[in-house]
Amino acid sequence: MKAVRQHEFGGPEVLVYEDAPAPEINPGEVRIRVHAVGLNPPDWYLRDGYKALPPEWQPKVNFPIILGTDVSGVIDAVADDITDFAVGDEVYSMVRFPTGMMGESKGYAEYVSVPALEVALKPTGIDHVHAAGAPMSLLTAWQFMIELGHDEPNPLQSYKHIPVPLEGKKVLINGAGGGVGHFAVQLAKWKGAHVIAVASGKHEAFLRDLGVDEFIDYTRIVPEDVIHDADLVVDGVGGPTTRRFLRTLKRGGALFPIFPLGFSGAEEAEKLGVTVSATQVRSNGAQLAELARLLNDGKIRVAIDSTFPLADAGKAHERAAQGNIQGKIVLTVA
Repeated sequence: MKAVRQHEFGGPEVLVYEDAPAPEINPGEVRIRVHAVGLNPPDWYLRDGYKALPPEWQPKVNFPIILGTDVSGVIDAVADDITDFAVGDEVYSMVRFPTGMMGESKGYAEYVSVPALEVALKPTGIDHVHAAGAPMSLLTAWQFMIELGHDEPNPLQSYKHIPVPLEGKKVLINGAGGGVGHFAVQLAKWKGAHVIAVASGKHEAFLRDLGVDEFIDYTRIVPEDVIHDADLVVDGVGGPTTRRFLRTLKRGGALFPIFPLGFSGAEEAEKLGVTVSATQVRSNGAQLAELARLLNDGKIRVAIDSTFPLADAGKAHERAAQGNIQGKIVLTVA
């Protein structure tokens, strides 16, 4: 098969479109002929060797590796013990995450083998490009905000992440135009929340079309200067700057940083009576099946920032590095 592999860590230039062995199928797995691949931050984090992590956390991998978790395509083979899926089924999946995050996921390829428990039938109302844009970002928003769906501990905190009720609540979403952000907006609105979106002005019309109640252009207004008494902040950007949103929350409120590394406001949060919590998104075919109904009904829409052929994965990573992404970047597989 053709695949995009890398033989060393580095920038987008290390992504090489080349021949690679097609995956074998193990018990409990299906093989998917990939039609589209969604890009996510873990792709570029792994591509450059997770440089943002402490050295002891940085991955040790066996090159060559193939990036990618989010795929949509058609099943072309099933293991003998599989009864829930058949050859010819159109499916989508977030493949082996986080268990395969060191390059065993192999999404940037013409074929990928996937545990059947991580697969769901593709929403019939959308095409493969839009379906591939959904899994990781939508599962992240779902597991943070609606239903955790697993009992695996988060190594970054000692307590279990618990989503909070959203109906009638004031919810601020930072990075609302991005992959996770635009899904978080839609899930919060679906659950009856009053949604305040924070993004650059480029995204205002897009986010108002998704139903946000208020919009803040962070290039003109400092959100924490004007927003107070929020019940929940979902910070789709995260990192060290998450701390600034503590003062937008009421006592008893919650701050969910999608990227929690670098947060240093634990003492301040405790004084303010604010819960700070995160989780690690995990593959879950049953949740994808549930989300497929929302995607089919149009209750959740997938925004596509741009598409690139699989052979141009490096150019897709260059687009990601430019930032200010509206929705998702997707690779198409001929």
